[in-house]
Amino acid sequence: MADVDLLWVIFASALVFLMQGGFLCLESGMTRSKNSINVAIKNLADFCLSTLVFWTLGFGFMFGLSYQGWIGSDLFSLDFAKASPPLAVFFLFQVMFCGAAVTILSGIVAERMKFGAYLFVAVIVSGFLYPVAGHWVWAERLSRRSGWLAELGFVDFAGSTVVHSVGGWAGLALVLIVGPRLGRFDDGSGAHTITPSNMPTATLGALLLFIGWLGFNGGSTLALDETVPSILINTVVGGCVGAISAGGLRYAVNQRLDVDQFINGALGGLVAVTANCFAVSTGSAALIGLVGGMIVVFFSQILETLKIDDAVGAIPVHLGAGIWGTLATGLYGDLETLGTGLSRLEQIGVQGLGVLVYGIWTFGVALLVFSAGNAVFRFRVTEEEEIAGLNISEHGMQHESELPIVERHFLESAR
Repeated sequence: MADVDLLWVIFASALVFLMQGGFLCLESGMTRSKNSINVAIKNLADFCLSTLVFWTLGFGFMFGLSYQGWIGSDLFSLDFAKASPPLAVFFLFQVMFCGAAVTILSGIVAERMKFGAYLFVAVIVSGFLYPVAGHWVWAERLSRRSGWLAELGFVDFAGSTVVHSVGGWAGLALVLIVGPRLGRFDDGSGAHTITPSNMPTATLGALLLFIGWLGFNGGSTLALDETVPSILINTVVGGCVGAISAGGLRYAVNQRLDVDQFINGALGGLVAVTANCFAVSTGSAALIGLVGGMIVVFFSQILETLKIDDAVGAIPVHLGAGIWGTLATGLYGDLETLGTGLSRLEQIGVQGLGVLVYGIWTFGVALLVFSAGNAVFRFRVTEEEEIAGLNISEHGMQHESELPIVERHFLESAR
């Protein structure tokens, strides 16, 4: 890699790292203030832990010398002081992707899960589930052999499936085990809305994620080449159209702008173009974002009907739009740019196979391992702890707005 390419990937890594701050703001704003400290620290803790686990195990499983195209077999616990600069920069970029995949689960099960149990989940996802899934498609970026799905022609440029759908499938398995928040579906009269604590903060989170996505998609070239500008434009167009389509659809139904759906529509559009932004026209990127935003709205309604409580709407965004973006790669991607040698129909078929395979792998293994972990160490907090809020029950802290009136008055007087 040329020096300018190394610099570009380092800069893109920083942008992807910024997404952790975006997730933190989004999730803490969309949940209740009595859980805001817990939500915030999970976003820092899961990144720190997943970085350690990915360095020791995950990077080797994902990019090590391939065993039959299924799993990597070396590059564990590398000493990057002795590694080449391109390898070190490549690891830096990839560990940011791993952190993003893990953090998706945080918002899904917010407000009801033990902190220690969540860290156990982060270890499983970063050390095994995500790296093995990534090896099947991205092994050739470092290994001398392609993963088995890549050999068939499956394409996922920056991770609509590898990062986002994997996080969504794992989150779906986890939320089925943990169950809905108290009061969400309790009295049999349908779903009850749990009011977010701070939508401006959530909106800031969405903007930070949007900025980070420029590194997420643009940096996946691993070089500052002539494809980067169109990739960035397709990313921005897809996200913006996704926001408008989701917000417009909800407005047509409710005659008011649904802020959280507008936010998640933007994220859904971004997820949808992530797999294909390098190989589609600007018009196709707009169409992909349009459908991605609408899928977020419909998927949210399906989850609500099934009484599945996703606290921040991450499953519709990352799983629903991720599946669509993966299929849209076959539908709209330029075949010459995709470079698989497949016909249009064959490419669509391989993309569909990938969606099915990743669903079986991620959801199946996650459900099995998380169920076993829950049987040994109960994942969910007690009813009393959930009512009190995880800020105090898990960390012994309270947000100032939750303090008794007398104590708040004392603090204000002391200032």
